[in-house]
Amino acid sequence: MNNLYHESYTPSRLKQAAPVAVVDIGSNSVRMVVYEGPHRAPSPFFNEKALCALGDGVADTGKLGKQNMKQAIAALKRFRLIANQIGVGRAYVIATAAARDASNGAKFVAKAREAFGVPVDVLSGEREAQMAGQGVLSGIPEALGLVGDMGGGSLELIGAAKGELTKGVTYPLGSLRLMVEAKGSIERAEEIAHQYLRDEPLMAANRGLPFYAVGGSWRMLARIHMLHHDYPLHVLHYYTIPAEDVLDLTRLVKSSKTSALLSIPGVSTARVKTLPFAAAVLERVITLTEAEDVVISASGVREGVLYGELDEDKRLQDPLLSACHDLAVLRSRSPRHAQELCNWTDQLFVSGMAPSETDDEKRLRHAACLLADIGWRAHPDYRGEQSLNVIANGAFIGLNHQGRAFLALTVFYRYEGLIGEVLSPRLRLLADWRELQRARMLGAALRLAYMISASMPNVIDKTRLVYENNTLVLVLPRALEDLRGDKLEKRLAVLANLVDRDSEIRIEA
Repeated sequence: MNNLYHESYTPSRLKQAAPVAVVDIGSNSVRMVVYEGPHRAPSPFFNEKALCALGDGVADTGKLGKQNMKQAIAALKRFRLIANQIGVGRAYVIATAAARDASNGAKFVAKAREAFGVPVDVLSGEREAQMAGQGVLSGIPEALGLVGDMGGGSLELIGAAKGELTKGVTYPLGSLRLMVEAKGSIERAEEIAHQYLRDEPLMAANRGLPFYAVGGSWRMLARIHMLHHDYPLHVLHYYTIPAEDVLDLTRLVKSSKTSALLSIPGVSTARVKTLPFAAAVLERVITLTEAEDVVISASGVREGVLYGELDEDKRLQDPLLSACHDLAVLRSRSPRHAQELCNWTDQLFVSGMAPSETDDEKRLRHAACLLADIGWRAHPDYRGEQSLNVIANGAFIGLNHQGRAFLALTVFYRYEGLIGEVLSPRLRLLADWRELQRARMLGAALRLAYMISASMPNVIDKTRLVYENNTLVLVLPRALEDLRGDKLEKRLAVLANLVDRDSEIRIEA
């Protein structure tokens, strides 16, 4: 790689390192994702897949089909050229169940290496489970429960707890393989899945905990659930579904005809035949683990590969704060000012003073501060709305949907004030009363800060917010006395009201 690499960066791209590519040769598709760099929260720069169905014939004949291999090799040649055009610094090529299980897999792997120009790492089932687990931990660091990655050729399972993973296992329960093995019978597929999984120790070890689902077929089931419930967001990562809902959905999908499934928006023709078999396996896993929820992870094997290459310091970074910092660098008027906002708003949560704040709430507050100025280039009438949409639908990891709503609403209130409740009432449904109150309060604090600083650094850090008895006092140094005025007093009064205080601006002698 890196044959044509050059410094063709624009201000909208980070300049820390050359892009990194991961090519995943799977049973259903061959996909290349190019990431902006080896960051804690890597942003996809380019993403393309070719539906080659390499696993189609493996269950029947034990071999990869000639036409399927031809399509895959053509895709790899295309991806190689694109990677060189982008200036990829390092590329990882992995192959999973189809290539490792087929009798002609080794020959195909040799051709794949020649086509892309990089050695192909054929993952064992255990290593594939490990990579999937690392991918989930990269995007959901607090994951606690069973991780399952379902592809076309196999199902990988691994336990996650406190940032650590158990030993992984693999089963020949991929959706394509299971459909062939069961000869198209859902009832037979259910029996096969039960026979394989009933005595798996990971089921009992993770009983009653969430199940973290990875893989395109399971993501499609989640999308169906979203559409059915008219969910306010279309972001799949960290979408959490009660187990009872999932069981209802799997029963519906298993019993539906192909034509009925195709009528559902978002269901692709490429997956529609195997979707009922993916549903059958998911139903069996949930039943055996008695999972309380199913949590969808958009981070899987590819992200696990990158996560495994990070040094320990980078792994320990908070992926949400890392991504928000990058956005502040790329889009705000002053990244330093964004960081100053974190420290400045800390003063509202002084120990023993109202309001209280948990560690996770502090983390989200700091994330909101870093994002507070990303909409400044938009038309003034639409900065709040555009920021809300960018944040609510952004490719953030380490963030659940309630947290998304909090961040989006906070920055919306920062631009629009507290008059914007009518803009996104459905998004507000994702936040509870406490989160809504915190979003309003932090939005008011940010409006006050920007009135003082005009988005420039080294200003608000010269001011202080102080609780004195029943009053919230904004202390300005004498050098900033002329900033005082009706607008500043009104904004301080709004904030003080939200923390149940009177307000006062004081000039420091």
